[in-house]
Amino acid sequence: MADGGTARTVRPLTIDEFNAMSGTPVGTSPWRIVSQPDIGLFAGVTGDLQYIHVDPDRARDGPFGGTIAHGMLSLSLISVMFNEAVPPVEGVAMSLNYGFDKVRFLSPVPSDSEIRGSFTLSGIEQRGERQYLFRYTVTMQVRGAAKPAVHAEWLVMHVLA
Repeated sequence: MADGGTARTVRPLTIDEFNAMSGTPVGTSPWRIVSQPDIGLFAGVTGDLQYIHVDPDRARDGPFGGTIAHGMLSLSLISVMFNEAVPPVEGVAMSLNYGFDKVRFLSPVPSDSEIRGSFTLSGIEQRGERQYLFRYTVTMQVRGAAKPAVHAEWLVMHVLA
């Protein structure tokens, strides 16, 4: 996926610094194009070949006026957007996608549109001696769209070294 983003050069933040940011935005990713070839690759991997995703000619007369990305494709881009937008946690040995408490697909992501993710830290829970569960509210925007494409409550487990 073309993104125009750059590698993160932000200093890692401590758990205490993240705790102080709880309830506030912690980053927004660069815009990223979701191309028809990307949508086609995702369709092939998942087997979701519905015409609204893979048939531009038929989709032009459909409910969205063209092809759209799968909701799950949009959701899967949260990880890369997170890595582009949110400072790393100091001393982390491993980070794990712990899942979602809530996901809503609010508007379509048209083929060849640009999207970005905004992350707000909702809170941190210590789950073990070196384990911290971070809760993020994620909003994915489509450039020029009135409503967000995705709203999610995402959980990330950070394990310190």
